[in-house]
Amino acid sequence: MPEMLDDVQSLESITVGIYRTSATVKGGRRFSFGALVVVGDRNGRVGMGYAKANQVPQAIEKAQKEAKRKLISFPMEGRTIPHVVEGKFGACSVRLVPASPGTGVIAGAAVRAVLEMFGLQDCLTKSFGSTNPKNLIKAVFNGLSHLRTKDEIESLREVAIDKTTVQEAIERGRAFMPEPKAKPKREPAKSEQGDKRGGRGKRGGGPGRGGPGKRGGQQDAPQSEESDSSSES
Repeated sequence: MPEMLDDVQSLESITVGIYRTSATVKGGRRFSFGALVVVGDRNGRVGMGYAKANQVPQAIEKAQKEAKRKLISFPMEGRTIPHVVEGKFGACSVRLVPASPGTGVIAGAAVRAVLEMFGLQDCLTKSFGSTNPKNLIKAVFNGLSHLRTKDEIESLREVAIDKTTVQEAIERGRAFMPEPKAKPKREPAKSEQGDKRGGRGKRGGGPGRGGPGKRGGQQDAPQSEESDSSSES
């Protein structure tokens, strides 16, 4: 699960793998742990970190600090990549293909971690060769470094380019995407409902159950006795 690192920069971290190594010494075995972490803001910046320590939490913390120092910005086209790229590192090769809205990220665990922290929501991937997570992530970074936007290509070639196939696919896909639901109306609180019904917070809209006097209308009794005495006289 992603972990929030910095609320100001909206940086999140995801741990791809934990690796344990041991060294045999005179007193026995001495263990150490390595952590592979990917950090990003889901808006075009992503970085990778790998660090070792004697304890797992310390290794993750060191890897997160390294990944924050190595944050790199790459171009995006909406929520996908501008064009097809292929990255290589060692015996790993990863091919990244843009997709229309609603496709999702189709990738393995290591590649998915980088793309999600990068901010992609629609992308197709295919990996070839070795499945080492460290080399796969480095191959993805190598492929992302080859991305170029339409404006950059126009400035380099000094020509005007029409809409690309990726931009047309994004426009067609948005037409079929469901519209965002309207927020439900807020229901009035119980105190507000009581004020509307009775005019006041208490029941019956008066100071008590029996009207302005005491319960059962006890104030009316003396008046009835006076009326009886006047009638007898």
